[in-house]
Amino acid sequence: MSTTTLNVKLITENLADELIVGMQHASGIYIMTSFVMQSGVRLLAPHLKKAIDRGAEVKLLAGDYLFVTQPEGLQALRDTDSRLEARLWRSMGTSFHPKAYLFDYDNGEGLLIVGSSNFSMSAMRMGMEWNLAMNAKAEPYTFQVALDKFMQNFYHDSTLPLNDHTISLYEEEYRAYHRENPELIRRITEMEEEEYRSDSASSSEAVVIPDGGQVLIQPRFAQLDALDALERTLEEEYDKAMVVMATGLGKTYLAGFFAQRFQRVLFVAHREEILLQAKRSFQQIMPDKTFGIYNGQLKEGDADCVFASIYTLGMKKHREAFAQKHFDLIVVDEFHHAAASSYQSVIQYFEPKFLLGITATPDRMDGKDVYALCDGNVAYQIYFIEAIRRGWLSPFQYYGVYDDTDYSSIRWMGSHYDDEQLTAAQLRGSLADKIYDSWMAHKQTRTIGFCSSIRQADFLARYFQEKGNPAVSLHSGTAGMTRGEAIQRLADGDLKIIFTVDLFNEGVDIPSVDTLLFVRPTESLTVFTQQVGRGLRLYEQKTHCTIIDLIGNYRNADVKLRLFANDEELKGTAKDKVIPSVPAGCEIQLETEVINLLDELSRKKLPHRERLHRSFLDLQAEIGRIPSYLELHLYGRANSWEYRNEFGSYIGFLQWAECLTEQEEEIYWRYESWLRDVEKTAMNKSYKMIVLLYMLERGSKQWAEPVTSLEVAPFFHKYLTEKEYRKRIDFSDNDAKKLWDYDEVRVGKLIERMPMTKWSSARGSMTRFEDGVFSLDIETTAEDLEVLHRWTQEVCLYRLHVHFERKEQGVVQ
Repeated sequence: MSTTTLNVKLITENLADELIVGMQHASGIYIMTSFVMQSGVRLLAPHLKKAIDRGAEVKLLAGDYLFVTQPEGLQALRDTDSRLEARLWRSMGTSFHPKAYLFDYDNGEGLLIVGSSNFSMSAMRMGMEWNLAMNAKAEPYTFQVALDKFMQNFYHDSTLPLNDHTISLYEEEYRAYHRENPELIRRITEMEEEEYRSDSASSSEAVVIPDGGQVLIQPRFAQLDALDALERTLEEEYDKAMVVMATGLGKTYLAGFFAQRFQRVLFVAHREEILLQAKRSFQQIMPDKTFGIYNGQLKEGDADCVFASIYTLGMKKHREAFAQKHFDLIVVDEFHHAAASSYQSVIQYFEPKFLLGITATPDRMDGKDVYALCDGNVAYQIYFIEAIRRGWLSPFQYYGVYDDTDYSSIRWMGSHYDDEQLTAAQLRGSLADKIYDSWMAHKQTRTIGFCSSIRQADFLARYFQEKGNPAVSLHSGTAGMTRGEAIQRLADGDLKIIFTVDLFNEGVDIPSVDTLLFVRPTESLTVFTQQVGRGLRLYEQKTHCTIIDLIGNYRNADVKLRLFANDEELKGTAKDKVIPSVPAGCEIQLETEVINLLDELSRKKLPHRERLHRSFLDLQAEIGRIPSYLELHLYGRANSWEYRNEFGSYIGFLQWAECLTEQEEEIYWRYESWLRDVEKTAMNKSYKMIVLLYMLERGSKQWAEPVTSLEVAPFFHKYLTEKEYRKRIDFSDNDAKKLWDYDEVRVGKLIERMPMTKWSSARGSMTRFEDGVFSLDIETTAEDLEVLHRWTQEVCLYRLHVHFERKEQGVVQ
């Protein structure tokens, strides 16, 4: 929440979002904070590094007051980038309690944020904090005084430069002070660093704000970006979309926030736990609505929001109890199941205003195209590697342990191994010894062990119990302990490990779990992804998730590590390295036998990307050159918008497909944000692209220079009126009709109001509109202009064509 008055803004939550935006174009970033915690560094380090790579100066002054600052946080600062200059204020017991964030810009502007938030995840994301942001234009004198005071404090005699030696000295004092004052320090540290409560329902998924006794839920983290993307999807008049979000980022809450704009909502899932959890989440977001369950026992279909079992709606009589247009919004949870016939019967029967599919794992091993169910419109996607990089999920340490079982001798049944043969191979004492020794070497405090069968789970639970470790086998046949009791005992620390088969794949979260043990072949990348997600939720005192994985010569063993790969590594050629690169704070360690095994296995590409690449290569071969974006749309077999959804932009695909020169690839990375903005900015009308087309037609050397609305007005009016279909589609509402007869001033005002103001004020926009001048918010060089001009023009022409094509089809229909 933020309250804005003129050039002053009150920020009462999610300070990190303000800081990240402030960093994006700052030439100087200056931070002074009393406490630095590792979680805060992990959250902002990628953005600080990006700013440094851009040439920004970054200075941070932390304090040692009460020894709350974590040595790990100081080391994380050092590890962020050698060019980041950090110093430590030696308070000598005197209070040092500032929290100030200053951003200086080359254009003479600046931003000053002061308040209560220290450099920690809690203070920047979740805590009850108040901060005041002031634009330097409002108080230039105050801003300059703040900069001067910062520099005086930064180089004060009481400060020490942060290096390995000074961090080591501080750590000695820190440990000694904590030994002498354990209770005091524990309370202070918990207040600063307590990020998540295990007893708060999905507290990692949304921020809870008390308001006069009523609990209000506000979107956060990836939910904000996803909601913005869905808003653009609605503006572009799509009626269905898919959102791909890693487990732990709050897909259910996202659906609830999106559902606020609709009157009647149907939420479909295949597990009772998911339905009940979704109902609770929606109730917190929309307490004034009515809510009902529709399953085998309950038929509460008259509610505003109905939470229905797919197995119930899969029956014709229950589907047809509702009119086809009864629901305005249908949300399909775990959308990767939607290719199944049960889901298809529901999707094909109902006619909602909008269909939203949410999932963490869109790719299916059976080859059915889930993307086609939402017309290829993936509104937003973020996988867990990127979420970890942004500090939204826990880092991991992965240990690949060699499994000497010969899976090639076990009969393959088409989708799984023969149960009897597999179980016989797994219930060996030598294998149990290997599993136990690996667990003892790497485990932390709470473990979930994923097994192939009930017999294996029972066998390993008994084995671990005999070794003196509290363990339980939890499955459909477990007697004497309910699932809820087992989960509570694990959370309380009374159990060390739960062995299970499929219970924790979806819908059940235990944030305190910090160790995952895989003792089964990975037959499905989708299931493996879901299971890994069980350990990545952030939780107090949890520094990382340990993943212990037995890897043998079973099917798809070579695919599982692709889960940890970044976008560049997902190209999947045979020359790829076995161990993918991972975000800071994460680690992958493979036993030598595992590396040798994976080296022998062929690398595979993601089916969806492979299909897009194949379509592109076929068209390239047909026309004898790399097709333009518009040619790809007109003549390619795949839907053109799938390239944007999967790679961020068509140019992003060309980079992935290794179609760019080395120089072009460098240019792409410099201007990736601009290309994504041109690709994804909402276009309910063609106006934005017409303004951009005018700029482009000034030539490759001048196209990026600023323009005024009056400069654009003649071209804008002519473009929309010279073709009858353009005039009919985008120049036919009441406001535009007044402009059919050209008047420079009136057309100019329309341009200022619609494309210029709207585009520049959009979230994440790379454009500006100030004092009547529209400009690009990018810094270009003469060497880059020509290539960037060509790419931008391709996207612009493509988007104009597709816009009028879709609108025309809508008129015809």
